Amino acid sequence: MGAAGSKVASQSTRTADRASRSMDEKTLPHPLRHSDIPSSVPRSGNGSIQLANVDAWESTAAADPKIQLARTILAHSNIKTTLTSREAQIAIPHVFNSEIDFKAGPITNQKSSGRCWLFATTNVIRYEVMKKLKLNDFQCSQSYLFFWDKLNKSNYYLELSIKNADLPVDDRLVNFLASDLISDGGQWDMVVNLLETYGLVPQPIYPESLHSGASGPINTLLKTKLREHALTLRALSVFLQQLMQEIYTVMSATLGVPPKPDVPFTWEYYNEDGKYCKWEGTPLEFYRAFTAKYPPAECFSLINDPRNAYNKLYTVDKLGNIWGGRPVLYVNTTSGELKAAVVRTIKAGQPVFFGCDVGQFSSSVKDVGIMDTAYHQYEQAFNITLSLTKAQRLQTNESAMTHAMVISGVHVDEKTGRPVRFKVENSWGDDSGHKGYMVMSDKWFDEFVYQVVVHKSLAPKELVKVFDAGNPVVLSAWDPMVR
Repeated sequence: MGAAGSKVASQSTRTADRASRSMDEKTLPHPLRHSDIPSSVPRSGNGSIQLANVDAWESTAAADPKIQLARTILAHSNIKTTLTSREAQIAIPHVFNSEIDFKAGPITNQKSSGRCWLFATTNVIRYEVMKKLKLNDFQCSQSYLFFWDKLNKSNYYLELSIKNADLPVDDRLVNFLASDLISDGGQWDMVVNLLETYGLVPQPIYPESLHSGASGPINTLLKTKLREHALTLRALSVFLQQLMQEIYTVMSATLGVPPKPDVPFTWEYYNEDGKYCKWEGTPLEFYRAFTAKYPPAECFSLINDPRNAYNKLYTVDKLGNIWGGRPVLYVNTTSGELKAAVVRTIKAGQPVFFGCDVGQFSSSVKDVGIMDTAYHQYEQAFNITLSLTKAQRLQTNESAMTHAMVISGVHVDEKTGRPVRFKVENSWGDDSGHKGYMVMSDKWFDEFVYQVVVHKSLAPKELVKVFDAGNPVVLSAWDPMVR
C-alpha cells in the first residue's frame, strides 16, 4: 500500500459483518438488474450511444428541479468540497474517551512519496523511544528504511526475473512484475524484514533528502535500469551483483550512503528538560532497545476481506522485498474482530498500524480531517444510489488498500462498549486534517479499513493459532489487497 503518494481519490458505501464466508460475483447481490430497467427506455441496436437515448436522458434530468439546482452549482464547484454534510462533521468530533497516554510529535510528512507504511511503522515505534528518553519531539529515519527497502526490492525483482526466465516476456505475471517493480509502497511483514535485518536510526543520523520526499525521478530511472537488467538476466543470470552495483550507485547518490546495521553511531540530543544526552550503538541495537515490549516480529496482520473465507491465512504470490525473508501474511476475519483488536491495543497503551482506502468518503482539508460514509452527499445531489458492497468494490477495482496510518485513540460508547469513532494520526503534515489528525467513524471502518496490525498477546487466541499454523492460501500477485 502507498505505491503512489497515498493521496485521496474515489468513493462508495457500506456493508455489514458476515461470520465466515467466501464470495464470488455469482453469489453477490447486483446493484442493478436487467429487470430493473423500464421497458420504455430506448435501447441501442448496435451497442453505441444513440441520440434518441440522450434526448430521453435529458428530458428526465431537465424535469427534476434538484438536478437543475445541481447543474447551477456544480458546473463551477468541486463536488468533493461542495457536496459535504455539515451534520456528519458535527456528529463525529475530534474527541475521544480512550487515547494513548503519551502524545508523540511532531506530525510527520511523507511529502510526494508513497512511504506511508514506513511512516506509520516509525510513528508507532517512536512512542516508546520518546517515553523512555523523555523527548518532546522525535522522528525515526524513514529514509533509512526507504533506502534499504528500495535496494532490496530491486534485488527481489531481478531474482524474480531469473526465476521466471522460462516464461514469455509478455506473460501476464512477467508483465505485471515489470509494471510497478519497485514502488514506494509495502506491507507490514516487509517492514518487519527491514527492521530485523537493518534496524533503525534517529532521523538526524540519516536525514531526508530531496529524493526521499519526491521519489518520482529516481523511481523512473531505477525502473528503466531494472527492466534493462531483467532482460539481460533472462539470458545470463551470473551478472546479478554487477548489475546491482549500478542500482546502488544511483540510490546512494540521491538518498545518501546509509549507516551499516552493525556499525555503531552516536546520536546527540536534548531531552524534554533541555538536558544534553547521548545514545551510542548500532542501528540493530537501537531498534531492539525500543521495541522490547511489543516486538514488531511478534505482530501480525488481521484483515477484513469479505471476498474470501474468514479464519484462514492468506499470502500474496511474488510479493516481498528481502529475498528469502518473512512472507506477507494475513489472517482474514470480521470487521468486528479488527475493531475489538484496536480497542484492546489502545487500552494497553499501544498505537495501531492500519491499512485502508483513504480516498473514499473522506476529507483531509485543513481543520476538517474526517472519514465517514455520510460525509459526501452524492446520492442526494444526483438521484443515484451507490450500492456496491465491500467485497464488490474489491472485485471491481473500485477500492483497494491504498494507505497506512496510525490509530492512537478511540471513543467507546459507555452503554454498549462498542467503538463509535477512532483518532487517526496521518503522515501528510500538520496542515492536513485537524492538526495532522483525522477522525474515522465506525461505519467508515467497516467499509474501508482492510488491515490492522496487532501483537499476538493482544489478539484472539484462535486467530493467533491460524497465523502460527501456516499453510496460507495464495492470492494472485495483482490482488487489490496489496496495492
